[in-house]
Amino acid sequence: MAKILIEDPEDKTRVPFLRGILIRSLQDAGLPFRDAYDLATEVRNALGDTELITTHELRHKVLELLRARAGQEVSTRYEKQKIHIAIQVEQRDGQLTPFYRLELQNTLETIGLATEEATEIVATIHQNLLDRHLEVITSRQLGEMTYQHLMQSRGLGPAVAHRWLVWRDFVNSGRPLIFLIGGTAGCGKSTIATSLASRLEIVRTQSTDMLREVMRTMLPEQLLPVLHTSSFTAWTALPEQPEDMKEDPDTLLVNGYRSQADLLSVAIDAVIQRALRERVSLIVEGVHIHPAFIEKLTGNGEAILMPVMLGLLKRKQLQRRIRGRGTDVPHRRADRYLQHFDEIWGLQSYLLSEADRANIPIVINSSRDKVFREIMRITIESLAKDFSNTPEAVFA
Repeated sequence: MAKILIEDPEDKTRVPFLRGILIRSLQDAGLPFRDAYDLATEVRNALGDTELITTHELRHKVLELLRARAGQEVSTRYEKQKIHIAIQVEQRDGQLTPFYRLELQNTLETIGLATEEATEIVATIHQNLLDRHLEVITSRQLGEMTYQHLMQSRGLGPAVAHRWLVWRDFVNSGRPLIFLIGGTAGCGKSTIATSLASRLEIVRTQSTDMLREVMRTMLPEQLLPVLHTSSFTAWTALPEQPEDMKEDPDTLLVNGYRSQADLLSVAIDAVIQRALRERVSLIVEGVHIHPAFIEKLTGNGEAILMPVMLGLLKRKQLQRRIRGRGTDVPHRRADRYLQHFDEIWGLQSYLLSEADRANIPIVINSSRDKVFREIMRITIESLAKDFSNTPEAVFA
């Protein structure tokens, strides 16, 4: 297909036809992505070998197809949009970036809104911007507008608006956020860490299992045998273990785990200290995130340390997750973990008890979305202790 240029008669400029831009405009009008993609593709095919088309001609063609495919309501919303000017958001550094509904929706989900709630709020805000014919809005103005819509929302109200205020205050501060996610094998640490990293745009993540693997290459098994075992079988590598472990198997299990966790604590602390020096957010996840280590950890007064202990309260749930993990990640053979399930279950009981003793938040992993919302709820509650500015100060 030939390259198609779109000419704006008002300012005499020509830009290439970009299907992605049209898809985004159709989504902003309320069309689901799949439908927007199909319609934009149909428009592109209908243009055929056209080399030049005006903005008005293109708009007429899109509206014609839109009325036939999506009805009058969506067509009207699309018609109200300015064809040649997208809404721009002026960032704090003066840079202009396009207003993306999905980006604002993700941020609202970050403070605990369900997808449906976030979508409705964003649609209302976007329509408000279109009705006011705004071409540029500052990020602070957008933040304040969102705050006001949350305050006035019948189903959300002041409590949710306050969460938004705290989160915006924290984001404006530029301070790094460091998550420490602990839990036994199979409880979902890696999955939750990945979800947090994606939604919060945290680039740096670290698994303690990977740190252990690196240490194994430098410290041979003959020197430190406890390092070359799983956390739940580390007791088998302890020196001078009693002949009859049945006398106190729980203590032996914990001692083995603590020996390995103590070895890993040096590497974990080094990763955290590096992040602190560079003032970057970080997620560290792994079974070796032990409450005693968290209690000893010292920040720099700048970063926000957010420890969380994940767990499952039903044996069968944990067994199912371990079996599923063996399917998703073949090299992690489920049968080996299931053979040692009693040790894994015992280790979880120990970690949850220690977390409770140390007042570290415990989150039961029922589903990924629920866990994400719960972790963010806990995080924002913690942030509220340090970030309590008024709306006037946050959106000044």
